[in-house]
Amino acid sequence: MAGVDAPERLARIEAVVSPVLQAHGLFLVDLQWRRDGRRWVLRFFVDKAAGVGIADCQRFSHEAGDVLDAAGLIQESYDLEVSSPGLTRELKTDREWRWAQGKRVRCWVSEPVDGRTEFTGRLAEVTESVVRLEGMDGEAELPRRGVTKARLEPNL
Repeated sequence: MAGVDAPERLARIEAVVSPVLQAHGLFLVDLQWRRDGRRWVLRFFVDKAAGVGIADCQRFSHEAGDVLDAAGLIQESYDLEVSSPGLTRELKTDREWRWAQGKRVRCWVSEPVDGRTEFTGRLAEVTESVVRLEGMDGEAELPRRGVTKARLEPNL
């Protein structure tokens, strides 16, 4: 896919592997195409409702690799990596925010909201303008542009 920009390349890759994800009850949390030393790396971060395990990642890796080879989308030599998003994954993209809805998160904001700059709670809603958390202290509505960092918060 020489001459194709990264977002377009990733969109094509996602479209090709989407049936494999669906067949295994997985959903894509993140997809990365990066150079790592002399090789390229295609990284899939996948999850499913009951949580993703090593066997899920292995199955998806083998089938996605076969589908990608058959589609001929990638001419470069590359390594294919598949993993879970992790217990304390940082939320950066819209896709990651959507995936995290209903999960416990910790957010930091640049300007205090109700005198605080750090919030923890269940991610109830995320829009272009607002991040709404529900927690022990009630509900917090944070300006999305003001969120400087957000990550999953493991339930301990």
